Amino acid sequence: MPKLPVLPLSLLALGAAAQEQPQPNVIIIFADDLGYGDLECYGAKNVETPAVNRLARNGIQFANAHAVASTSTPSRYSLLTGEYSWRRPGTDVAPGNAGMIVRPEQYTIADMFKSAGYQTAAFGKWHLGLGNRTGEQDWNAPLPAALGDLGFDYSYIMAATADRVPCVFIENGLVANYDPEAPIYVSYRENFEGEPTGADNPELLYNLRPSHGHDMSIVNGISRIGYMKGGGKALWKDENIADSITQHAIDYIVAHQDEPFFMYFATNDVHVPRFPHERFRGKNKMGLRGDAIAQFDWSVGQLLATLDSLGLTDNTLILLSSDNGPVVDDGYDDQAEELLNGHSPTGPLRGGKYSAFEGGTRIPLIVHWPATIKGGQQSDALVSQIDWLASLAALTGAKIPQGEAPDSRDQLAVLLGQDTVGRDYVIEQANNHALSLRTSQWKYIEPSDGAPLITWGPKIETGYLQTPQLYDMTVVGEQTNVAAQHPEVVFDLAERLRKEKTKR
Repeated sequence: MPKLPVLPLSLLALGAAAQEQPQPNVIIIFADDLGYGDLECYGAKNVETPAVNRLARNGIQFANAHAVASTSTPSRYSLLTGEYSWRRPGTDVAPGNAGMIVRPEQYTIADMFKSAGYQTAAFGKWHLGLGNRTGEQDWNAPLPAALGDLGFDYSYIMAATADRVPCVFIENGLVANYDPEAPIYVSYRENFEGEPTGADNPELLYNLRPSHGHDMSIVNGISRIGYMKGGGKALWKDENIADSITQHAIDYIVAHQDEPFFMYFATNDVHVPRFPHERFRGKNKMGLRGDAIAQFDWSVGQLLATLDSLGLTDNTLILLSSDNGPVVDDGYDDQAEELLNGHSPTGPLRGGKYSAFEGGTRIPLIVHWPATIKGGQQSDALVSQIDWLASLAALTGAKIPQGEAPDSRDQLAVLLGQDTVGRDYVIEQANNHALSLRTSQWKYIEPSDGAPLITWGPKIETGYLQTPQLYDMTVVGEQTNVAAQHPEVVFDLAERLRKEKTKR
């Protein structure tokens, strides 16, 4: 496709250009548990990601971008609200029957886009709760609180993740393809009488078996976290999840091609249980995890092909990233560890999902907008997903209500390649709530309690230590704690973190 002339990269010029072309469509492609080293353009071994490579080749690839947290729910909460998750109780990893964690009265990124005249939609993994109260949802009726209350005009989502019940899609607050002959009941306390579980009926696990935990209700030959009864025709098949999410997103783009739209496209890949479509299954030398990365890339390619066919690619801003760092064995016996064959999901980084180390929160980020961004750029700017709401508000001209998105800052110039420095510092949250403060040169991890390794299965260093940690980030790998050699730096960064914690 011929490229449009590259526009001057200044905010003033951007404002002038906006008067000559329609508001850009905006798509956030948000992978699940995709590591810094899991994409070909970031140096991945043993897997090809041509669609993502295309975005990187024609956009900006960031080397120092960070999620707010090293686990899913707090990371997604922060991105969508512009508020650090550690400021809000109840934002830890949510069960599938959690009540809404982002409350209807909060201002979200979808609210912002709606105020700027956009159509808004969310697809795929949600994991931020539904309904008014945890454990009290009636899954057989319209949910009293859902994404329509958070600014999304349309939604087709999973309540939590594929390893948690309920294993059905929710479309605009209703179970999609609801089967009245198989009413749905969900519990995270006890099983329903007569329902098989992975723990008691392993002979029924014809697709995947658990390696640790994940041995409760069985759906599609895979046992899950939590208990569920019913569902019938509404139950998903894991091998069709990516196809279903992607097709609904494509249909949405086609339906709204003549008006600006914002899409939050949150894939299930590469979260467990990894059971991709047979088009991908068994094709990658790394096994199911490699197949899932390839399936993620296919989803990206399908969205790009749709935009191309409609002539929307040039004026669509795409941000592709991940919610947190990677995990290899996260509860299913899929041989992901045994079949790495030299691949490092975190690249050169230490730690992974759940961790305070860099592998937990440094994530891939590619920004693609051919009408405005010159392709082939690499950026070392320090970037945090906390700033996406304010940055995209600056793009659309939307005004954020006073007191909302309190931690989000306008970093649009960074995302568009004008500023190659970025933030003074970013803040990261580990699974045990330990916070880190990261500058371009230093990373300070506050003291916290906890074991040095994850205790429930994954082979991941936590980064927890009861004394302060300081790492020189000009040296890759966070191997040497230099806190004792630089007490003045420790004091300065600890004081900055203390001031952040006391902000209201």
